[in-house]
Order: sequence, then C-alpha cells, then structure tokens
Amino acid sequence: MDRRWVAVVAVLVLLVAVWNTVFFTVPTWMQAVVLQLGEPVRTVREPGLYAKIPFIQTVMYFDRRLLEYDASPKELLTRDKQQLVVDNYTRWKIIDPLKYYQAVRDEAGAQSRLDDIIYSNLRENFGRQTLLEILSTKREELMTDITKKSDKATRDYGIEVVDVRVKRADLPEKNEQNVFGRMRTERERLAKKYRAEGDEEARKITSGAEKDVRVLLAEAQRDAEIARGQGDAEAVRIYADAYGRDPDFFSLTRTLEAYRRALPDSTSLVISPDTEFLRFLKGPASAAKPARAGQGAAPASPP
Repeated sequence: MDRRWVAVVAVLVLLVAVWNTVFFTVPTWMQAVVLQLGEPVRTVREPGLYAKIPFIQTVMYFDRRLLEYDASPKELLTRDKQQLVVDNYTRWKIIDPLKYYQAVRDEAGAQSRLDDIIYSNLRENFGRQTLLEILSTKREELMTDITKKSDKATRDYGIEVVDVRVKRADLPEKNEQNVFGRMRTERERLAKKYRAEGDEEARKITSGAEKDVRVLLAEAQRDAEIARGQGDAEAVRIYADAYGRDPDFFSLTRTLEAYRRALPDSTSLVISPDTEFLRFLKGPASAAKPARAGQGAAPASPP
C-alpha cells in the first residue's frame, strides 16, 4: 500500500478518535450530566451536539421519559386492624438530572428511595382508613393524596412522581381463612333466619288451613244436622198424617213391627195367651177392641 494512503487512514482514525473524545450527542429522549474527574460540572437538558474536554470529562446519560417502578407486595395494617397485602406501582420521571445524580446516582438507587417513600405514605394513609374505605369508597382519594405526598418528598432527589396506583390489595392467607369463616358463619346465620321465617310462615298457613277445614266441617255438620232434623220432622209429620187417617191400620203395622223385632227366627217366647201383645193372633174381634178403645187419642210416633 502507498504510504500516502496509510497516512490518510491514520489521519482519519485520529480525527474519529478526537471527535469521539471531544464531542458527544444528547438524543431527544435523554438528558446528560458532564462530569470532570467524577464531579458534575454542567447539565445538558436539550438534545444536540456538545463538546467536552477529552480524557478529563465524561458524560452520564439519564432517561427523560416516563418510567415505571413495580414495587414488591408488602403488608399494611388498616384502622380496623385488618392486614392487607398491597401490590403497587409508580410512574415517575427525572426532572433534575444533577440532583438525581448527586442523590441516587442511578435507577436502582432511585427505585430504593421511591420504595421507602411510597411505602411510608401508603402505610400512613391506609392506617387511617378502614378496609371498606380502602377497597371501595375512598380508594381514588387516597391514591391522589399518596401521589401528592410522594411527589413532594422526591423533589429533593430530582424526581417527579406522576402517579401511584395499587394493582392488588389482598388479605394475608391466614386472614383470608378467618374472613371466609366469618362469611360462612354469616351466611349460615342468614340461612337459619330465612329457614325459621319460612317455617313460621308455613305453620301460619297450615294453622289457617286447619282452622278453615274445622270451620267448614263444623258448618257442614251443622247444616247436615239441620237438614236431618228437618227431614225427621217432615217424616214424623207425614207418618202422623198417614196413620191418623186410619188408627186401626196404624195399630196393626206397629204391632207387626213389634212382632218382627221381638220374634226373630228360631225364637221361643213363653208368655200368657191373654197378654195384649198377642191380641192380633187371637182373631179379628180381639184385635178390634183395643183399636176402638184407642179412637180419639193422638197417634203414636213412627219407629
């Protein structure tokens, strides 16, 4: 190779090396702090091409975009003495790279400070609220207050806290069993209450139905007795009217009915032949005397 080309290449390499050691660029999504022998001497916030002293000054770059820190779950105690396992995350950004470098150096240090500050604010705010308020009614208000307090505390580190949110808030496993036990007991209590109310209502319905049945049966029996009495009275009237027209016939039918009842089949009866009971067996003359003697008297009731 020609010596002139070797010299050109060497000059180009030297120029590139000088360029890299003297100049540096800051992208639009970054910001930088220029360090001289480890001490910060200036801050570069705007994107562009900048110069530095070679071999003496170095450049530290910091992200100016919105960053996210996902904290590990931690236990907190509420005002009503309920333990919660809270899993939260934080959105933050670097607003002062010089303070940021002097206070925390890098992102790991920043996350450590954020973890302490945000956990402290979560514990303080959640400790003043009940479990129900944290999980439902005041959750948005609490997170807004925690974000403001955390942002105020991190400004000294060149950090702005944009938002703090709770991803998940669970009870510890041992507390879950207690809560489930209380829920089961409450449900059983409600079930017993509803069952007792149902039994009471069933007894009321059964008692009412039995009462209605008794009333209906009593009314039916009363109506039956009235109808039977009226029928018996009507039968007596018909019998009296029929037998009153012929007393002899009435006497004959009554005596024959008495024979039928008193003298069943294979019955032996020892009585005096002069008894009145056998007058119809003696002949027509004997039977006619009591009949004529009874004329003018009221007829007897039918059997």
